[in-house]
Amino acid sequence: MGIAELVFFVVAAAAVVASLGVILHPHPVYSALSLVLALFQIAVLFVLLDAQMVAFLQVIVYAGAIMVLFLFVIMLLNLEREPAGPPLPWRLTMLGVGGLLGAELAWFFLRRTPLAPESGTVDESYGTVGALSRTLFTDHLLSFEITSILLLIAIVGAVVLAKREVD
Repeated sequence: MGIAELVFFVVAAAAVVASLGVILHPHPVYSALSLVLALFQIAVLFVLLDAQMVAFLQVIVYAGAIMVLFLFVIMLLNLEREPAGPPLPWRLTMLGVGGLLGAELAWFFLRRTPLAPESGTVDESYGTVGALSRTLFTDHLLSFEITSILLLIAIVGAVVLAKREVD
């Protein structure tokens, strides 16, 4: 086993533990911080896959902007008391679903089936910033704009809710 495989297994195990912290922790702030940790670890996994641009976007967009929005909403709700959290059977159900997914992944990897065909060539510009931006702003422009409008509506809604709280 090489160093890349060792790093993969360590980071993947840490991401699973952080994801369990998101589900099982009763306090929403700690749960959101566990999600930030899991997102950073997923970015490390993208770097291991030689997808640095996707890792960079993972950190900037998800671990940065989206999590700031989540934490802003959590703080806006002003949850002073410890919430009860979801009932224990719901948590155990989610833990069971996660265990089932883990067993499925273990079965998949233990079968030793190839993930991709051995033959075939990939374009030299595949995965570069230019190719990604060209695809994003031509083929997926509508989705990109709808997402930006949705985020703008969420920010305006948070400001309106905060203004009502102050008045």
